Amino acid sequence: MMKRIMKIMNQSSSIGIGLMSGTSVDGIDAAIVEIHRKGIDTIVDLLAFKNYAYPDSIQERIFKLFDPKTGTVDQICHMNFLLGNLFADAALKIIEEAGLKPIDVDFIGSHGQTIYHMPELIQDTGYDCRSTLQIGEPSVIAERTGIVTVGDFRVRDVAALGQGAPLVPYTEYLLYAKEDETLALQNIGGIGNVTVLPAGGTLEQVMAFDTGPGNMIMDELVRVITKSKQTYDKDGELAGQGIVCEDLLNELMKDPYFHMAPPKTTGREYFGKQYVEQMLGKSQAYHMKPIDLIATATALTSKSIAHSYEQYILPKHQINRVLISGGGSYNKTLINFLKRDLQGMVVQTQEEIGLNSDAKEAIAFAILANETLHGNHNNIPQVTGAKHGVVMGKITF
Repeated sequence: MMKRIMKIMNQSSSIGIGLMSGTSVDGIDAAIVEIHRKGIDTIVDLLAFKNYAYPDSIQERIFKLFDPKTGTVDQICHMNFLLGNLFADAALKIIEEAGLKPIDVDFIGSHGQTIYHMPELIQDTGYDCRSTLQIGEPSVIAERTGIVTVGDFRVRDVAALGQGAPLVPYTEYLLYAKEDETLALQNIGGIGNVTVLPAGGTLEQVMAFDTGPGNMIMDELVRVITKSKQTYDKDGELAGQGIVCEDLLNELMKDPYFHMAPPKTTGREYFGKQYVEQMLGKSQAYHMKPIDLIATATALTSKSIAHSYEQYILPKHQINRVLISGGGSYNKTLINFLKRDLQGMVVQTQEEIGLNSDAKEAIAFAILANETLHGNHNNIPQVTGAKHGVVMGKITF
């Protein structure tokens, strides 16, 4: 088995697959890439990308896992292996559609599906603990595909008392850092997160954290208001027809998370269904129309991002450009809000610079897997809060 890793380590380039399912639970992103070299010398060519949507029944079952009342241990156990099969299917499909065979692929890097994330430090029985749980069993992926699989990345950082997130900043530094320009890479998935790459900076100078809700609150509101006829606000059309309630927006912006200094991460446990129920309750005092509530939730995502920049980034860095990725980059109303709120900054989507917003995180986990297989530290301690650099990812043959 070690011969397979040695082969990868000795190659000048490798073919890898990155698999990712985010907090929005819209499907599995699969990217095939050719990776040249390693570490700061890494160069990546995207060969193929596709999102394989979850069937409605699977998406519903995953959402039940997020709630401790319905995410029972037997369901988590079963879904871990079922999702492993779905991730394997995604890998095999993208291989076939790219005109390749499994034997042509050197490795797979799979993020899995986060179902619970507890980044706060808890002291229990004399131990300092943080915890996180991703499912989509890597052993099933390796078994079904016959390809070396690297998975379960976050837990090694958490074991070193990091928050296990965000992980993508390491790869963003490798791919995006510039000598003459300070960039803010703002991802808007279910949760929003930002990576700051100072001009000519080192890896130790990278700054990154979760800004707060991305699409999560908007999506849940659309589900509730349309009674699940719609699962998201396509192109921001609903929000564009509504009127933002500034009083409710100001009330929501008082949330303690927005005023917590980095390093910090969050997830569905905080900004999920329970938060939306509270938001619906607060909105009653303002006698809002449903469409105005969606507009206000969209404004909350933009405002919380801008607040994060004002409080935690701009005192240290002058941002030249903000590059938006993730599903939120297709929400035209949200992008317009961001261009208004991020005054003095150029705001662009990944597509506007010739890249793919959806593929970015899947590519990242292929890169992280390549680093794992070369034995390189692939977390950023000052970003996650880990005690030191670690090699993240479990290797399955």
